Amino acid sequence: MSLTSSLDTKEQVRQATDIVDLIGEAIPLQRRGRLYLGLCPWHDDTRPSFQVNPERQTFRCWVCDVGGDVFSYVMRRDQLEFREALEMLAERAGIELRPRAPHEHGKPTAGDEKRQLYRAHQWAAELFHRVLLNDARAEPARRYLQQRGIDQASIERHAIGFSPNEWTWLVEQVVGTEFSAPQLERLGLIGTSAKSGRRYDRFKGRLLFPIRDVQGRTVAVGGRILPEFANEESAKYINSPETPLFSKSNQLYGLELAREAFGRQREAIVTEGYTDCVVAQQFGFANTVAVLGTALGESHVRMLSRYVDRVTLVLDGDEAGKRRANEILDLFLAGRLDLRILTLPDGSDPCDFLFARGAAAFAEALSESVDALEHKLRLETADVDPAAGTYEANRALENVLATLAAAPRPSQVSESELRLREDQFISRLARQFNVEEGRVRVRLNEVRAATAARSARPPGLAGEPVEGMPIAVEDSQADAWERELIEILLQEPEAVSRAAESLRPEAIQDARLRTIYAKCCELLEAGVSAELDRLLLEFEDPAMQSMLVKLDEAGRERGGSDLAAQLPDVLESLARRRERHEQRRLTTAMKEKRFDQQEEVEQLEDMFRQLRHRQGISEPTDE
Repeated sequence: MSLTSSLDTKEQVRQATDIVDLIGEAIPLQRRGRLYLGLCPWHDDTRPSFQVNPERQTFRCWVCDVGGDVFSYVMRRDQLEFREALEMLAERAGIELRPRAPHEHGKPTAGDEKRQLYRAHQWAAELFHRVLLNDARAEPARRYLQQRGIDQASIERHAIGFSPNEWTWLVEQVVGTEFSAPQLERLGLIGTSAKSGRRYDRFKGRLLFPIRDVQGRTVAVGGRILPEFANEESAKYINSPETPLFSKSNQLYGLELAREAFGRQREAIVTEGYTDCVVAQQFGFANTVAVLGTALGESHVRMLSRYVDRVTLVLDGDEAGKRRANEILDLFLAGRLDLRILTLPDGSDPCDFLFARGAAAFAEALSESVDALEHKLRLETADVDPAAGTYEANRALENVLATLAAAPRPSQVSESELRLREDQFISRLARQFNVEEGRVRVRLNEVRAATAARSARPPGLAGEPVEGMPIAVEDSQADAWERELIEILLQEPEAVSRAAESLRPEAIQDARLRTIYAKCCELLEAGVSAELDRLLLEFEDPAMQSMLVKLDEAGRERGGSDLAAQLPDVLESLARRRERHEQRRLTTAMKEKRFDQQEEVEQLEDMFRQLRHRQGISEPTDE
């Protein structure tokens, strides 16, 4: 980025945002000397490998090999573009941003289009909410909420809305606004009939629950059909389809409201419905979220692990709820979180349970929730005496072992930790089924081997990155002298002027290091010191910021106050490398006869002139 006034805004936002406070909102940090340590949110971390440097206002994970400043942290955490991260942090700090400059030729960027979609969705959500509060057509919706016991405070807190039972109400409302019907169609709020080609409201006659991301932006809606508007073809619940803003497997309802409670309690309650979540929060369980018409998945667990240490999945007490628990047990058994399951009695859901028995009974039930293995054992031995040694008991044990064998092994958990966890499981199974621990272990290994053989992947597919995990910045393959040069300049910015006297940016071979060095020289010409925090503002790419932090940490480890004393040797080594490269290039060109005789003489004279200049030998004079 050029040296413009926009840097002043970024610097203002950066200075107003303490990185320890920002990251500490989601990740518990502990002081260790000059650093703060915590569990990395981007990999299965059990030993704190995530470091926050309050002095440099940077972060780095030594396992993922990623780092940066407050902007790149928010970009990675929430999958945002730089401008979106800047806007979020500016709002957090109470700083008003200047309007964006018009784009060249008036063409909007992809980021502009996405921001417009966010604004369009927010406009629609506010419109639906006003209808629920004030429109006579929403009387059935208000009556339904009252019957379900959802109070006015909850309606306001969750911005619950209503879409009139009319085919084109929203289609007509968008006319004359800054938004358009095609935008609302991209958001899944309206559709187009395949028969008539006319647009229609997808959520007509439904109570609407806005689904918001961690920043509180509306990204989707969930709609519950009201009984008086339902027919045989009506689905009870429908969600927004996948859109540029929304993926149901990566979103949880109520997360933006529960985050503060997560920070206090380090525990999450996960329900299966919007109403369950709303009512649980209404009864004081502020740490409640809900899945969006899908089972709790690995991406959900990874998301929650940023905020909490324990997750309790609250399931309806019917047979379907029991089946859903069984389907995700391998995920529970593999995760680093303390994941527990609560199946409510008498087939009730959380909403009905809370109104019938109260918050105290729900809290007691939560305290009695069981871990994944115990839940699996209870399912398998519900009608079996596990210690009887019967065929049914052996089959139950085999089913439990099959679940254990199929559970993925967390990549960042040490072998000793895995072994300890497995020993605990095996010990419990041995006691429960009255079988020697050694026999249980042998059988588990046999089942695991058979499972691995069945699910073996084709050659060439192993090692592919898992979706949602950060890709580490690759180490530069350039000469180590180039890396050392940048490490020195990051610790001693005043040395840039000395380096610039003898080294042009084009001489740096590695493209990323060349870009960093060129930016240092550009700042020098502008009379600005190339400090790390200023350089971080110059680069909006998280990968470049990560590389800067990595080089800075390496320089701090190697250096000290006399690090700049090594600069002459580094520059000398780079100069020699350039000479060797030029000599090889010239020799090859001469062998291939690319020059005529005169050009060849001029090339050789130029090479010797540069060599004499570096060695301090004066040019010969004609007498």
